Amino acid sequence: MKNSRFVYSLFTSFFLASLLVSCGGSETKKPDNQANSPSIHTLIFIDKTASVDVQKPFVEQKYKQALTSIIEENFRKSGDTFEIYYIHENTSKARTLSLVCRTEMEDTEGVNATDLEAIKTSYDLSIRKERNYVLQQSFNRLKTQNNDASNLETNITASIPVIAKVAEIPGNVKVYYLSDMVESVKKGRDFQIRPPKDDTEAEEWAKIDADKLKNFQLNGPDISMILPFEPTSSSKENNPTVTHYWQKLFESLGAMSVTEM
Repeated sequence: MKNSRFVYSLFTSFFLASLLVSCGGSETKKPDNQANSPSIHTLIFIDKTASVDVQKPFVEQKYKQALTSIIEENFRKSGDTFEIYYIHENTSKARTLSLVCRTEMEDTEGVNATDLEAIKTSYDLSIRKERNYVLQQSFNRLKTQNNDASNLETNITASIPVIAKVAEIPGNVKVYYLSDMVESVKKGRDFQIRPPKDDTEAEEWAKIDADKLKNFQLNGPDISMILPFEPTSSSKENNPTVTHYWQKLFESLGAMSVTEM
């Protein structure tokens, strides 16, 4: 009888210990915890030249949706940075917005369910407030009209030194161009007058220009080109050789990925 009681007691102790370990494991799980993830530096380049009209309903809707998604995804915790530059004749000097997230994402390791819920609620309220502010400021920049002489040239190449400088800072860099990507400068490429005739020429030009820009290495950012064209646009308007040029140029300079949207 004593042996039976001993075995039963041992089994009960083992079961309770296992239960405690299991419960402890669920408490130390860190759902949606971004406290230890690398910071994100977001660079938005908005085309403010005559060739892109954000007053068009399709363009406005597409770019507002894009900005909303970008801010939701990239502006997450303290240290995340969000900047907007205008693309025009003086792109490198056209920073119009720079904001740093202040919401702290607390480490939830080891907290109980009640405290975890309180932490998440506090975070959600704080980050939502910050995101709404960033979004409103971004929309204001999007709808701002550029009636100055700077709208006569589209210097996208001048954004590359900006990206390279940011890429020197620890963290992840994500770059978004809200532009038709039609470079048009007096002393450089002018895709309005002479775009690449085919992919082969686009790659040749990208190689030549990458060599000129070799001092500005991009160090692995993700780059997205968000074009203002409707799905029914012709190849003359939405020229695939132009975006192919930029894809090859960015890749040659060290971009991790280049996508077209």
